[in-house]
Amino acid sequence: MTDESNKLSRWQQDRRALIEHRVFWRGRFGLADLMDVMGLSRAQASKDLNSYISDHPDHIVYDKTAKTYILGPKFAAHYAALDPSEYLDDLLSISRGGSVTAADWIVYQPEILATAVPGRGISAPTLRNVLLACEQRKALEISYQSMSSPDPTDRTIVPHALAHDGFRWHARALCLRDQTFKDFVIGRILKSSVKDACDIDPQADRDWQETITLKIAPHPGLSDNQRKIVELDYAMSDGLAELQVRKCLVFYNLKRLGLDVNSELRRPNDQQIILINRESLGISNE
Repeated sequence: MTDESNKLSRWQQDRRALIEHRVFWRGRFGLADLMDVMGLSRAQASKDLNSYISDHPDHIVYDKTAKTYILGPKFAAHYAALDPSEYLDDLLSISRGGSVTAADWIVYQPEILATAVPGRGISAPTLRNVLLACEQRKALEISYQSMSSPDPTDRTIVPHALAHDGFRWHARALCLRDQTFKDFVIGRILKSSVKDACDIDPQADRDWQETITLKIAPHPGLSDNQRKIVELDYAMSDGLAELQVRKCLVFYNLKRLGLDVNSELRRPNDQQIILINRESLGISNE
């Protein structure tokens, strides 16, 4: 946001953000947009639109043929974050019936298909107890079914945060039995009850606090043109993308990117990317 925008009220900034959002993503903008979305009178909408044009000449221009405002030759966003990833996330969420902030700013909703992901078996009382324990710094007594044990085990944990690996939700917690911080899949907590206060310092969870950098590059076995398109797919710069990752989420990030297996076991056009600093991070290539 520019220094100039900081002089405006929150309402004025929102109205100007709508102007930029609509004219950019939809390609046109009119008084009716401000009136309908912001609930303004025609006189107020006209005043806000003219004020924007006065402060930012040639950012939007009036098309007499279409009788609407369109992108101008000097258009630049000053109030709206025109992030394509964010916009696609909003479109996807709306298509699934989800709640999106400022959903009424979006006029056109294309048909969208997405891969089907099984619902996660999380009970509302379990999630409530995890959140209460996080907020109130209390211990949580749980019955937990891990994949390393054939039967559920009882243990006491002190959760301080949540993590999502792209498929499942985890409670990041200190396990009092093992005296170490771990991830507990919330859907695998069979029973839970909030216990006494147990003040822990989240700063002591070093793997949660510390980050490492994953450096990914196109697979060297790809053709020049294939490497170029992979660079575009992953927003690489000079053939490299760097991802800042919390240490506790490294495994999940590698799995999501398909980097948790030996890249030599897959064809280049299937693998597409490689982790070039695997050795320096001490990550096995098995």
